[in-house]
Amino acid sequence: MERVCFQLQVRPERLAEYRRRHAAVWPDMLQALSDTGWRNYSLFVRDDGLLIGYFETDSLEASLAGMAATGVNARWQAEMAPFFVALDGAPDTGFLRLTEVFHLQSQLADPQG
Repeated sequence: MERVCFQLQVRPERLAEYRRRHAAVWPDMLQALSDTGWRNYSLFVRDDGLLIGYFETDSLEASLAGMAATGVNARWQAEMAPFFVALDGAPDTGFLRLTEVFHLQSQLADPQG
């Protein structure tokens, strides 16, 4: 299983609307994420728009490819793209992936690394 953490920057002037949109994500988008292996998916945002996302998947590549094959994802990404600053591509491919440096359960299972 891969744990994926990523960063994006929401335009501060669009933050309230971004929050509203994510309070009621389209049911077919939610189902597509679930069907393509996005588990334990959460988004966190600061008041200045810094957004951190986290999810778990068996394969990031397969989960991204699965979503790319859905019509609902193309529609969602097109609607969400204007919310972000300095986006290189669609939000689901233009994010900055963060490097994991610590995971409690891994170190408890194998303290020697």
